[in-house]
Amino acid sequence: MAMSRDKIARLLVEALQVTNHRDFVIIGSLSVLGVNETPPESMTLSLDVDLYPKNDPGRASEVSRTLGEGSEFEQEHGYYADAVSPMLPSLPNTWEERLVKIDFESGVTAWFLDPNDAAISKYARSGSRDREWIRAGLQAGIFSLPTIEYRLHETFLETEELQKARTAIAEDKAWLAALRVADF
Repeated sequence: MAMSRDKIARLLVEALQVTNHRDFVIIGSLSVLGVNETPPESMTLSLDVDLYPKNDPGRASEVSRTLGEGSEFEQEHGYYADAVSPMLPSLPNTWEERLVKIDFESGVTAWFLDPNDAAISKYARSGSRDREWIRAGLQAGIFSLPTIEYRLHETFLETEELQKARTAIAEDKAWLAALRVADF
């Protein structure tokens, strides 16, 4: 089941009821919905919406307890809130300046992580699902490898994560070049 902005909006209305906060930061794979309402379906298959209240991140666990995995909300809608911290992902120093604001008719606002910043965090992990997500975004033109490489220099990563990210980026450059050759 692919996620959509409408589904996130429904979840945020419920999160408003729990926290009395109207602004929520969305990170992780579903952050792509901030810049593209119809990204490749493979980029929106996550059932968990990684979020926290923008002005009170410590209340994310309340959202997760009420709307998280195993909750009535999940049972009714098939997806759920996953509490995260702004300190959790491996992101460039200036990531908060690039949040993509989407105001919903309900009065809640989602602040989506810039997809290039999300890609850096996924490159640092370089799990198979992370790499599939990145490649779908590269192929769809959602990500910019030069932007990702530039921002990687602004990102504090452990040595192993940095090496994984650099290796994966090099592999994806070669993969993209091969795709372009095959298209001609």
